[in-house]
Amino acid sequence: MKIALIGQSLFGQEVYKELRKEGYTIVGVFTIPDKDGRADPLATEAEKDGVAVFKFPRWRVKGQAIPEVVAQYKATGAELNVLPFCSQFIPMEVIDHPKHGSIIYHPSLLPRHRGASAINWTLIHGDKKGGFTVFWADDGLDTGPILLQRECDVEPNDTVNTIYKRFLFPEGVKGTVEAVRLIAEGKAPRISQPQEGATYECIQKKDNAKIDWNQSAEALHNWIRGNDKVPGAWAEVEGQKVTFYGSTLVDNGSIATGQPLQIPGASRAATVTKAGLLLYGNDSKALLVKNLQFEDGKMIAAAQYFASGSSATVELSEEEKSFAEQMRTVWQSILSNVSQIEDSTDFFKSGAGSMDVVRLVEEVKLRASSCQLQNEDVYMNCTFKDFIQMCVRKLRGEDDEEELLVDYVEKNSNNMSIKMPHQLFINGEFVDAEGGKTYKTINPTDGTAICDVSLAQISDVDRAVAAAKEAFEEGEWGKMNPRDRGRLIYKLADLMEQHQEELATIEAMDSGAVYTLALKTHVGMSIQTFRYFAGWCDKIQGSTIPINQARPNRNLTFTKKEPIGVCAIVIPWNYPLMMLAWKTAACLAAGNTVVLKPAQVTPLTALKFAELAARAGLPKGVVNILPGSGALVGQRLSDHPDVRKLAFTGSTEIGKHIMKSCAVSNVKKVSLELGGKSPLIIFSDCDMDKALRMGMSSVFFNKGENCIAAGRLFVEDNIHEHFVKRVVEEVKKMKIGDPLDRATDHGPQNHKAHLDKLVEYCQIGIKEGATLVCGGKQVQRPGFFFEPTVFTDVQDHMYIAVEESFGPIMIISKFKSGEVDDVLRRANATEFGLASGVFTQDISKALYVSEKLNAGTVFVNTYNKTDVASPFGGFKQSGFGKDLGQDALNEYLKTKAVTIEY
Repeated sequence: MKIALIGQSLFGQEVYKELRKEGYTIVGVFTIPDKDGRADPLATEAEKDGVAVFKFPRWRVKGQAIPEVVAQYKATGAELNVLPFCSQFIPMEVIDHPKHGSIIYHPSLLPRHRGASAINWTLIHGDKKGGFTVFWADDGLDTGPILLQRECDVEPNDTVNTIYKRFLFPEGVKGTVEAVRLIAEGKAPRISQPQEGATYECIQKKDNAKIDWNQSAEALHNWIRGNDKVPGAWAEVEGQKVTFYGSTLVDNGSIATGQPLQIPGASRAATVTKAGLLLYGNDSKALLVKNLQFEDGKMIAAAQYFASGSSATVELSEEEKSFAEQMRTVWQSILSNVSQIEDSTDFFKSGAGSMDVVRLVEEVKLRASSCQLQNEDVYMNCTFKDFIQMCVRKLRGEDDEEELLVDYVEKNSNNMSIKMPHQLFINGEFVDAEGGKTYKTINPTDGTAICDVSLAQISDVDRAVAAAKEAFEEGEWGKMNPRDRGRLIYKLADLMEQHQEELATIEAMDSGAVYTLALKTHVGMSIQTFRYFAGWCDKIQGSTIPINQARPNRNLTFTKKEPIGVCAIVIPWNYPLMMLAWKTAACLAAGNTVVLKPAQVTPLTALKFAELAARAGLPKGVVNILPGSGALVGQRLSDHPDVRKLAFTGSTEIGKHIMKSCAVSNVKKVSLELGGKSPLIIFSDCDMDKALRMGMSSVFFNKGENCIAAGRLFVEDNIHEHFVKRVVEEVKKMKIGDPLDRATDHGPQNHKAHLDKLVEYCQIGIKEGATLVCGGKQVQRPGFFFEPTVFTDVQDHMYIAVEESFGPIMIISKFKSGEVDDVLRRANATEFGLASGVFTQDISKALYVSEKLNAGTVFVNTYNKTDVASPFGGFKQSGFGKDLGQDALNEYLKTKAVTIEY
């Protein structure tokens, strides 16, 4: 079938391309003349294919068809006219000429909203359903018989742009092509349009888009979004015409304070808030507008209304000047009709359109990956000078689209000034807890208070989860290109590295970690973890699967790995920042959003992390941090119906409770890293010096506050006494003291309650008959210090042989030489299975033992050697699920199978 395509725009271009793919012959494309030296996209595509293109300025004069124009059209021999989007009036001599007549695409459900502004009026009237019609052209105005219709839901905050991009454009192209297919097959219906429900509305132009303020908030919202972006709803504000964009209805209960703005005719003053411009209807309900545009074309964020024009011009460095010249070349290539790009050149007044905006944003990414622009940034900085200034500010991290306000607690410590946030972090802001509730976080080195920290309440949890849900479902994070997401996570890691000494100092102050260890492990591995998972963002993929049982055999099955949604993370106090990193990095890389509860006794590095995440550019709501109690905050996260995954590190007892709550609430996905009583087997054929060094580390690393600490050492009897003697010698050399002292080996325990438990633990061991070789008591000095402790002669039935100490207590038992299977039985006789270790120079023995040990990690001739690329997690009552490595990503992804028959 020979087709004449009459129309224009990207929509017309896509219809043209799809019709050619279907095998139809396009005998001519009739479109509008070039504008400012630039051809319409439909014309460009057709000319590339060598299809005849006609660019008539008009088809008729004084109501009469132009004979020469009609003759050129008829010469194509078209059998069907397709009008996908056409702004010209086409005479009936052309409409009726082809064998199959003419069909037209119209973006409404006819007979409702006839006329050229159908999409606008669908929104202005607040229709709950929208859609499009393909109809047979006649001599009326959108009154011809219906061939095909498709409908969609209209979302409460849809604009012309969003509903067009989401449905009317992609589905409209498909629908138009389907209509042609039905005509070719002789199956196309002609359904007369009913008179009932028919409406016709005028064309929306700037002069009739003025806002009438004497309406409800919903009606105002519909008017603004129905005119967004063209022609733009406007009102007089402080003597000038201001156009309003980006309207959403808001809950009056969540309205923020701000600066009043009088608008003539409005029922009450508007409010300029940090979120935008708050407007009110005559029903006292509210709506929020995101952007404003002035008569000179300048667009600003509504939140910046009173600050607009206050930004000083930044001086460019040589490198920034080079970037500016690169962008000048890009502008020149887009605005080919402009002879020279000046600082004053206006992108849109020079003829640029929406697709040019998309191209410009992508061109910036290619030249400066850290400059993440949104389309709105171009609209709000439309002159070349303003555009470059905006880009440079973003590259410098100075773009204060919304300033991050932090009420720091500042301290001078470790020869530096430490700045610590102390409030909850919800939806990109540091805020007080409900009712202003706080608690004191304590420095375990001396027992004094560091500062007051906001104590989250249930309502705070609900706010944080709502913010995370919105960020995932509606925000830019959920729509972000995975590679861009990776760049943001990598930028966050860079910021953490820039602040590593400050983070390590805060960790030492808040948790008692020795500073050198905090710098290398607590903070250093955290940085490595975020960098590692940043690299995974664009490598998450499914697979194609041959399926054999289904008939017919023309099937394609593939899987997709998709983010889960809102994830709750609850972490312990022994590695406050590192446990955050192990879980949060994988969670974010997978595309989820996070609500994290740090341990109540160690919240400060998590809050500093929140600040750095915001400064790295992570969108609002992606990361939320809630210091608070496990019984309140942790329980609410476990119960919350909008949380789809919960990751927990902590005790087995609490893990069981969380698992039950997650099952009862909404069957959340759960991963648990719980208690451990990790066995370390030392054979007599080991490298004794290495076994001694690593054995010490396996117990006393991080003051014994280590989930994989060797909870029990099994030493072959013929080296037992020698091993114990050397351990005691090494313990006596350990310096106990201030964790900020670089010479300190052993810092304070994390908090007073834990110190008391360690004292009690040792008293039980002594009472049961184990031999206390050294230590076993609190150090007599300020703070929460406990002596490194060694027990021997520990029997399998004893409390200290079975229960985890989570402190600097070495439990040594001997085993008979040569009885490998017996020591393995004893090592595995525990309900825990987090880690284990073996020291031997016999490779066969090492492999045999590592195979038989029932633990998630087995160390051979080493210990504590975790790596960001290696999965970490336990068996049995040590939990399930993995941190680190590729396996960790699967904890935060869901697998969807798609099967297509073709």
